Amino acid sequence: MDNGTDSLLDTYLFETNSLLERLDELLIEAEQNKDFTEDEVNEIFRSMHTIKGSSAMLEFNSLMEIAHHIEDLFFYIRENGMSALDAQQKTELFNLMFKSVDRLREEVEKVENSEPLSTNIDSFIKEINDFLSKISNQEQAAQNDSDTGSAPLSAAGRPSASVLPECPYCIRVFFQDGCGMENLRAFMLVTTLNESGYDFSYYPSDVETNSASSQQIIENGFYIGFQDEESANKASVIVAGSNNIHSYEIIQNEAGSEEPEKQETSSPDQKKPDTVKAAEPKKQAVPVHHAPVKQNLISVNLSKLDSLMALVGEIVITESMVTSSPDLKGLKLDNFMKSARQLRKLTDDLQDISMSLRMVSVSGVFQKMNRIVRDMKNTLGKDVRLTLVGEDTELDKSIVDNISDPIMHIVRNSMDHGIEDSVDERLAAGKDAQGEIILSAVHTGNEVIISIQDDGQGVDTDKVLAKAKANGFLTRPEEEYSKKDILALLMEPGFSTNTEVTEYSGRGVGMDVVKKNIESLGGTVTMSSEKGQGSCTTLKIPLTLAIVDGMEISVGNSVFTVPIANIRQSFKVTADNIIFDAAGNELIKCMDDFYPVIRLHKLYGIYENVRTNVEDGILMWVEANDKSYCLFVDSLLGEQQVVVKPLPSYLNNFGIKDYGISGFTILGDGNISIILDIAAIHSAAMNSY
Repeated sequence: MDNGTDSLLDTYLFETNSLLERLDELLIEAEQNKDFTEDEVNEIFRSMHTIKGSSAMLEFNSLMEIAHHIEDLFFYIRENGMSALDAQQKTELFNLMFKSVDRLREEVEKVENSEPLSTNIDSFIKEINDFLSKISNQEQAAQNDSDTGSAPLSAAGRPSASVLPECPYCIRVFFQDGCGMENLRAFMLVTTLNESGYDFSYYPSDVETNSASSQQIIENGFYIGFQDEESANKASVIVAGSNNIHSYEIIQNEAGSEEPEKQETSSPDQKKPDTVKAAEPKKQAVPVHHAPVKQNLISVNLSKLDSLMALVGEIVITESMVTSSPDLKGLKLDNFMKSARQLRKLTDDLQDISMSLRMVSVSGVFQKMNRIVRDMKNTLGKDVRLTLVGEDTELDKSIVDNISDPIMHIVRNSMDHGIEDSVDERLAAGKDAQGEIILSAVHTGNEVIISIQDDGQGVDTDKVLAKAKANGFLTRPEEEYSKKDILALLMEPGFSTNTEVTEYSGRGVGMDVVKKNIESLGGTVTMSSEKGQGSCTTLKIPLTLAIVDGMEISVGNSVFTVPIANIRQSFKVTADNIIFDAAGNELIKCMDDFYPVIRLHKLYGIYENVRTNVEDGILMWVEANDKSYCLFVDSLLGEQQVVVKPLPSYLNNFGIKDYGISGFTILGDGNISIILDIAAIHSAAMNSY
């Protein structure tokens, strides 16, 4: 495909996925209220109309067909109201709509993966049509044709005086063969013309309520009458652009030239057709033709934002290189320094704006969890509510895209393992019959903390430890494992507390995937639990991966960057403050606890111009994941916002990330500074001892 088609496809996928996500939210809310509001019915109708049209344009027939029939269903509901459905039919409607959204999403995923779309969806389409027939009582609408009569035609193929006698001009419309429900399609056409402001009449006049009129429309067509030729011509443009139209023609009605007295008496037995007045449109109607509305939002391809971010990073680096140039040392350049300060301010503003363009709220990810909880409630038979807190919290788009699966795994764990299996268990424990899962997000400096908390039965640490021992997961004696260590075992690959595999758990995957994915984003995962009271899983995630606040440190002639988020404290010590463990490793006491000391120059083999005396250097207390220790470095050079550059891919062959190197940045003087991975440094140091 060419670039134009690719761009069109990207737009289609973005729009369709957004509509489906919104539909999921809407359905969850409506099901909780046990009814659709008029606004919700209209929104679903419009969404399906949009998906149908865009899918048809790109020839995604399965998507178009499903959306088309759901649109028909909600057109009927829109015109007749939800009151036409009883409680059982409403339940069936919700289940059908959830199933429809899933089918649409499956087809969209096939488009995204360049897979062929489904070719046989007849059974699902029949399911939608059967439900529409059920609620519209079409199976009971086999009435005698004499109720409506056939539209009499003249020999010339024009309507006789008994059809719309008061209209000099008529549009006769034939729908496509086999499209079905011609009466409802005719009424949809009436609604569209009404919303466009036309004054007209139509025949048959009972298309909204009488399904038997479909046969009459098939045989003789659907007539729309106008008072002048100009209105008929303008309306024909709308008719031509409508769906399922096979053909249409504008006919001059012979009865239209007769005197009014004759028109009124020409067919005394004929029921006068409804006249639709533009002055009385439906309050909730959606206008079809309007002047274009100015849009305040546009969608942008993420690759363009990535390019912008990279360019802004280069500008920040170049600006720093210019203002820190060694050629300027010793020169008194007041005007230059004034301009340099202004340039720094502008580059900072540019950097903030470009970063904000990539920031999106976590609401989309959070709302998806409603569907997970809803489906598992029905499958497991548990009564649980999901409470969302802080869903407007914003994160970098690349991070938001990667936290959906981890959060889903944790929510599933809370539903499957956390919440008690029966209401009696909860009541016996003094809890509400309905369980609760709280999904929350909050900003804390350069991080976002996402927590998933349930009020279930909590984790039985004794059982976890016993299972870990039986499966060979323990690496030291049982008595040395603290509660925190035992909970950390739940995130080991292949570890599961379930004795049998179910649809949602038991395979030993899930929490280890959570840990791996979150740590790949530079975040951490911690768990806490109280037996009988519930559990809480906390994710600490950086706001963005592109630019971080770092502390520049020196070790010999080398410069390293430590992320500020990992630093707890920096302090000077004397040799008397250092103690040694049984293996001869250095320890330092901080906040009434002892932490290992890692000398960075030893780990990286830097011995030129380094400070080895502990009193000459400085200790930096750092923390990452559940690891906390002190780095011994020569000196602190100062805090700086740095642009993170990824390591060249060929370096991955050497396992360089295992030695605590996560990336690099270019300093203002043009030199390169290695960005340290605090968690990996601890692992590398422990392995080298």
